[in-house]
Order: sequence, then C-alpha cells, then structure tokens
Amino acid sequence: MQMDAAVIATDEIIVQEIGRSDLWDEYDSKKIHKIIKAHDGEKTSVISILLDIQKEYNYLPKHALEIVATELDMFLSEIYSIATFYKAFSLKPRGKHIVTVCLGTACHVRGGSKIADALSRGLSVEPGETTQDRQFTLETVNCLGACALGPVVVVDEEYHGNMSVGNVERLLKKYRRG
Repeated sequence: MQMDAAVIATDEIIVQEIGRSDLWDEYDSKKIHKIIKAHDGEKTSVISILLDIQKEYNYLPKHALEIVATELDMFLSEIYSIATFYKAFSLKPRGKHIVTVCLGTACHVRGGSKIADALSRGLSVEPGETTQDRQFTLETVNCLGACALGPVVVVDEEYHGNMSVGNVERLLKKYRRG
C-alpha cells in the first residue's frame, strides 16, 4: 500500500492521541490475531472485528487498533475513524457493567434526568466516566427506543423500565452483588 505524506502524518497524530502500547503481552496479541482470523482477515469485516475486540476487552485497546490496521493492510487513521464514528465503540476502558440512561423526550418528561443524577451520585461518577474500581460506566443516550417503558435504564443490555429515583439504589445493589 502506497502511503502519502498526509496519511502518514495523520497516523502519527492518532498514535500520539491514543498512545502506543508496547507493553501488551503475547497472549493478548494472540487474542486479537485470533479474532481477525475468525473473520478471515477481510477488510469488509473491520466493524465486526472491532465489535468482537470490544466484546473481549469492553473497549478498543490502542494496541488492538494497531494490530487490526497492520493485519488488514489499512491505515491506522482508517481504523480510528471507524472506532470514533460509531457510538458503540469506546477507546477508553469501560466498567464491567455499562449503565445507560435514556434522556430522550419521553424519558426526560418522566424524570430521566433525575434518574441520571441519582445514578451519578450512587456511582460517584459523571456520565461518560467509569468508577475507580472499573465496575461501572455511566452513559446517557438521547433515545433507547423504549418510550412506553420510560424512564428507562439499561444495564448490560438488560432494560429496566418505569425507573424511579427510589429504585436506583436497589438496581445498583443488584449489579454490585452479581
């Protein structure tokens, strides 16, 4: 693949932004190679590959992006563009449990923002942050498509409808225990 100066410069900026990890052990690198191989190393499978890596690590580690770029014969900037375009991907480590609060219109008018505030207090993090123990990441979205159940909180893809501020602590206890 012929690289032009602009793409090389862009890749260097991305490496500086996300960092470079030469500390990954061989075992983790083998996991990434195995995921790529499961998709036959096809460029057309790049999103599926990134989804599988995210499922394994709960985020997209910088070293994994470098391996994917190399193995698929793509520029790191291309992989980075995909990873930052889709909200499903995260470049920052996330918690074991992903807590998503809907702030769409139907949920908002039923108290969604108060529930988000209660979760933020209960976890001692702001939306977009992960707890110190990496057990929880709190996120907000504009719509989960479950308006009839609003306000809605999703934890690890499990929907909890008709949430109230009073139910927040019980919900967090459930996931802290289990």
